[in-house]
Amino acid sequence: MDKTAAQGEMLFNRLIKRFRHLKKWARRTGTNAFRLYDRDIPEIPLVLDLYDDAIAGALYKRPYEKDDEENWLCAMKSAASRAVNIPENRIFLKVRQRMRHRQEEGLQYEKGGGESFCNGKTAERHFCNGKIAIRQFYRDVREGDLNFRVNLSDYLDTGLFLDARKKRTFIRAGAAGKRVLNLFAYTCSISVCAAKGGAVQVDSVDLSKTYLEWGRINFALNGLEARQITDNFALNGLEARDAAALGTSALGNSALGSSAQGSSVLSNSAPGGFNLIRSDVLQFITHAIKSGLRWDLIILDPPSFSNSKKMIDTLDLRRDHLDLIRKSLSLLKAKGTLWFSSSAKGVKIDAGDFPDLDVKDRGKELVDEDFRGKRIPVCYTFGKPF
Repeated sequence: MDKTAAQGEMLFNRLIKRFRHLKKWARRTGTNAFRLYDRDIPEIPLVLDLYDDAIAGALYKRPYEKDDEENWLCAMKSAASRAVNIPENRIFLKVRQRMRHRQEEGLQYEKGGGESFCNGKTAERHFCNGKIAIRQFYRDVREGDLNFRVNLSDYLDTGLFLDARKKRTFIRAGAAGKRVLNLFAYTCSISVCAAKGGAVQVDSVDLSKTYLEWGRINFALNGLEARQITDNFALNGLEARDAAALGTSALGNSALGSSAQGSSVLSNSAPGGFNLIRSDVLQFITHAIKSGLRWDLIILDPPSFSNSKKMIDTLDLRRDHLDLIRKSLSLLKAKGTLWFSSSAKGVKIDAGDFPDLDVKDRGKELVDEDFRGKRIPVCYTFGKPF
């Protein structure tokens, strides 16, 4: 048996064991999506996530391996298919690799093209044995009574971070009656949780039209209507003028309806509704501070690095995280809470830098069964006592 075949059998045996354990846990928990495999075997640096009856995964580059990567991936796909009884055409594997330059990480909001695997959120070279990959392959993830749309085929990330499952639960539990601000909202799963938890207003801010439209669909999947407003903020009241509907991307269900349109005003005095705000988040924070806006609950989960052409400033979280946290805290009401999360290496929080706040490290309590023993994202809450 050659090395690739042997590794395929190792992966097969590991997945059999993990799947047997986790499918029982998932049934009890009320979810149909979980982390199935996370580089458990050093020679097989794959991450595999199960989404109902399909798998999305990624290969972390093997710099010292010289074998045929395409054939190797196909062999691992075959092993996974046999282990969990899922057809190979419903298993989507992509490649993650280290950035050669920090600038390459600025593709946070851009679709990649050509043959690039490199953080461009697409994988145009995703095929096996000469067959072009399926596109626009969607599934709806269930978490208790909530549903979230994921895209397994077209992006490096699927639209839902499974390691934030418990964080979503905590935020839902603490949202009743509150005005909530979700910065770098991505596909708005946390915003949906806050809304279902009884928040009186949820403002989701992101630069990407695609992600906000995705977020609108996530709201609709849960019986909620979110309205889209633009980033043309007036300093007096942050009025969104001449609001236009965002461009619609194909997310698999046109029956969910179209975007709400029209002008809207954000203010402290008239809370209500679920707003999808397309804006450079850094500029939004600046305008909101000048306008004196405040929220009871703020979620801050920024990318590690972004230099999108649509942004005025470059964000490097290792350099900027403390400043970003402090500015976001300026938008927090008395007795409010800010959640800060990051998977970026080198981001550290010292409670001594925030002497007037109640700072708690929440990382360990957010680890769910399918992520035990794995590296966990940084996660802290900042409570403002008065």
